[in-house]
Amino acid sequence: MKFFPSFLLSCLLLISSGAFAQTTKSKAKGPATATLQLKTSAVCDMCKARLEKAMAYEKGVQQATLDVPSQMLTVTFRPDKTNAAALTSAVQKTGYDANDQQADDKAYERLPECCKKTNDVH
Repeated sequence: MKFFPSFLLSCLLLISSGAFAQTTKSKAKGPATATLQLKTSAVCDMCKARLEKAMAYEKGVQQATLDVPSQMLTVTFRPDKTNAAALTSAVQKTGYDANDQQADDKAYERLPECCKKTNDVH
């Protein structure tokens, strides 16, 4: 019977010491997040959904929001995980222009007709 209380106390000490071993030091490398704004060729709400979803799959992206009337995509990202060039390329590979850089031709052709910038409906 004397074994059980000492065993329980040993387990408790072992568990509590393990909790302290999990703490890590944070490295201060600069800002935790950065924001990038890109002028896109997006024209409708389907474009909005497509771009925001595609950006969500990009490494380091915290949030992406497209304002359809102004065609501005605002991306909040972690600079230690990605950069503006990679995000611009991701927009192009989704089929949309990004600032002054043209969309990837194959990706643009895969867009629905309503999402193409040559469509006169918009």
